[in-house]
Amino acid sequence: MDKGIEFKSLLAKTDLGDGASIERYAVRLKGMTFRDVLNLDIKPDGYDRKNYGSTRYKGGMGNLLEERYFGYKSNSDERPDFPDAGVELKATCYDIRKKDGRPTAGERLSLTMIPYDRPVTVDFDSSHVWSKCHSILLVYYHRDRSMEKYDQRITHVKLFTPPEEDLKIIREDYRTIVSYIRSGRAHELSEGLTTYLGAATKGATAESSLVEQYYPHLEEDGTLVHIKAKKRAFSFKRQYMDYVLHHYLMGEPDDAESIVSTEDLDRSSFTQHVHDLIASHFGKTDREIAREYDLPYTGNKAQWTSLVYRMLGIRGNHAKEFKKAGISVRVVRIEENNNIKENLSFAPFEFSELLAEEWESSTFRTYLEETRFFFVVFKKRSGAYHLATCGFWNMPVSDIEGDARSCWEETRRVIRRGVRLDIRTRTESNPVITNDLPGMADNPIAHVRPHAQKAAYLLSDGTEIGDIQKDASRLPDGRWMTKQSFWFNKKYVLNILKNLDDAS
Repeated sequence: MDKGIEFKSLLAKTDLGDGASIERYAVRLKGMTFRDVLNLDIKPDGYDRKNYGSTRYKGGMGNLLEERYFGYKSNSDERPDFPDAGVELKATCYDIRKKDGRPTAGERLSLTMIPYDRPVTVDFDSSHVWSKCHSILLVYYHRDRSMEKYDQRITHVKLFTPPEEDLKIIREDYRTIVSYIRSGRAHELSEGLTTYLGAATKGATAESSLVEQYYPHLEEDGTLVHIKAKKRAFSFKRQYMDYVLHHYLMGEPDDAESIVSTEDLDRSSFTQHVHDLIASHFGKTDREIAREYDLPYTGNKAQWTSLVYRMLGIRGNHAKEFKKAGISVRVVRIEENNNIKENLSFAPFEFSELLAEEWESSTFRTYLEETRFFFVVFKKRSGAYHLATCGFWNMPVSDIEGDARSCWEETRRVIRRGVRLDIRTRTESNPVITNDLPGMADNPIAHVRPHAQKAAYLLSDGTEIGDIQKDASRLPDGRWMTKQSFWFNKKYVLNILKNLDDAS
């Protein structure tokens, strides 16, 4: 039988008012490319030919499935795509990581726009967000940028509802986002503010595209103002969608342990529960905590992270909720002179890749926007490190778009112009090489410095220092220099920790 005739017959027998029936028909997508779907020649009444693969066509692959597989005309109806079944169709992608060949969710899952022209629903269970996510037909495809979108292959299809333990945290996230919206602070929203459900930017971010908020903001002088904010959408964060892909769709076992139970979340919020678990140990020394959990005291950097997870009730160093949320645990030791023992660094960058990026989609901005940090602080007193404070933190939008962006832009300017490398010979076999990438004195938030255990350079005169293949990256002009990364300034980190103290 002709494949198109077969699928049209199957579609005719599908009850679009029943989620299970929709899923049975949808799972036949597995193994098909989007071009295969087009070749079925299924079309809605009044169909207009479209270029679903255009970069200007947002949600193109999802619209393709709506019209050319399920045969209904794509529209802007706020109801779920299959209203009688309450099922929302979402096509989303995953990439293959170069370092280990494992799939990783390629993007967040946008659910619905945050309204700035009308009141926002306070109760999550009555909200438009819940109607869009309580039953999602997830269609995952492999995003291979070397081929046309139409030739990318669908590999996983499943009807998905977030489990109750996730929904309790999602409700908490929704309340947090709504509290910002209702106080006229939508311009301060970022994905790092919450755990699973985020407020993701949508569309252009130029000044001309900002939207005036419905709710006014109360200024310090008592005046009410309607501040403009970026358009944002309620979305499941990329890290959450990565967990969904691996463990809810692919069925991979999970060796991570839960910090909270549903009963814990009935009594307090996720954020408060995590804080309270650590706070019950405030004042104890690191050695006392290590003895409490039968851990040998090694004094190495990894030990303090292990102590944090033990206090959270985790035997290993993998917390399920942190994994789902992409939460970054950072343990900081403050010396008796108030200097910080550890520096706060980010992943090293390749010079050529940094130059090829745009700020809005850059690796650095994306990390700062999406990441929620969990800081745990030990302060040295009378020769011992005492557990002092802890707290969740996300970088304010004003800092991301202000000094962090300035550091990123200046780094690109220096690299594009050509990094100045000055050799100051300490000894003949151990030269000191300085550069003019942004330093701590150049920016109040961030700077650039080496991210490798040993220095490595290939200079313009052919001089080679260290292992350039292991510890260096290639500059655009052909020279090589030690791998670099962005770092937070110590003063900035100390200010973050001070605010944690004030909030606790």
